[in-house]
Amino acid sequence: MSEARDGMNWAPTAAKPEPVVAKGEFIFASAFFNHGHIYGQTNGLTEAGGVCKWAWDPDSDRLDAFCEKYPEVQRASSYEQILEDPEVQLITAAAIPSDRCEFGIQALRAGKDYFTDKSPFTSLAQLAEAKKAVEETGKKYMCDFSERLHTEAGWYAGELIREGAIGKVIQVMTLAPHNLAKESRPDWFFDKEKYGGILTDIGSHQFEQFLSYAGAKDATVNFARVDNIANADTPGLEDFGEASLTTDNGVSCYCRIDWFNPRGHRSWGDGRTFILGTDGYIEVRKYNDITREPKEDQVVYLVDHEGEKRIPCSGKIGFPFYGQFILDILNRTEKAMTQAHCFKAAELSMKAQKFADEANLSK
Repeated sequence: MSEARDGMNWAPTAAKPEPVVAKGEFIFASAFFNHGHIYGQTNGLTEAGGVCKWAWDPDSDRLDAFCEKYPEVQRASSYEQILEDPEVQLITAAAIPSDRCEFGIQALRAGKDYFTDKSPFTSLAQLAEAKKAVEETGKKYMCDFSERLHTEAGWYAGELIREGAIGKVIQVMTLAPHNLAKESRPDWFFDKEKYGGILTDIGSHQFEQFLSYAGAKDATVNFARVDNIANADTPGLEDFGEASLTTDNGVSCYCRIDWFNPRGHRSWGDGRTFILGTDGYIEVRKYNDITREPKEDQVVYLVDHEGEKRIPCSGKIGFPFYGQFILDILNRTEKAMTQAHCFKAAELSMKAQKFADEANLSK
């Protein structure tokens, strides 16, 4: 499988790293490498000036691979060693989804902020526990919703919306096909108790985009559906999901999520977002602009009253979130993402999953 089609180990790198701190001013550790997104999380933080001091995973092969990629990082003997190091300000992790909350709360109670791969939770009960821990410790429990935060086109679309490029947002739609690559997936990937369901898992990206692009703080789930259409040999897998929401400021939202990325597609997923406004619309091609040569990765299309614009974003926009997040940690601010926004995106994805699960049970 080509690197471009390996979604589980997709790890974007900035064309021009932009450190926001001096070397040694921000120290973090990377732990639990069950999902390859840990590499993207680590890249984002180091490119913004962070120093990864420790690496830890109970699997020696995964730990070896990580340390080969980042040879300056020290191998921890346990997660507890990281928790006990007073220099470590943040722990970033990509554990099995059902374990992420437990490790995150341990980090918070040890005086560290926590930055996890999506989804940050697999149950509403875990969310409630995390909220309590955040309130008690004052620490951050954040999630790398990389479909917006770690794509230049996805980030730039948000800037255009905030500048009023398309007027008032009316609707947000996301399409999120993913490459299944079943033979390369670990066992937990097919266990719904561990990954939480398709809307909870990769759906959490979409709900975060809904709130962000709509400028909303909450939403109501109108409809949700999940199914296993073409993978009867792995009954725990949901290979298709969809949901409709209405935000608290009246924006209509819809997402389609699936594991049906065709073999002929050059990347791991043709993720797209469509944002309709009163004065125009935006299409975000987050990973590639299909059929175009030379191949370009990320593009924003903007159509307004003045005309049609194609805006290449690869290597031009960068990944501002990670630097903003580091400064939020140092200054105890919430400019990159509020805690309420992070938790609400996760909550809505799990509520949509619950809606779909209950609909299936009633059949």
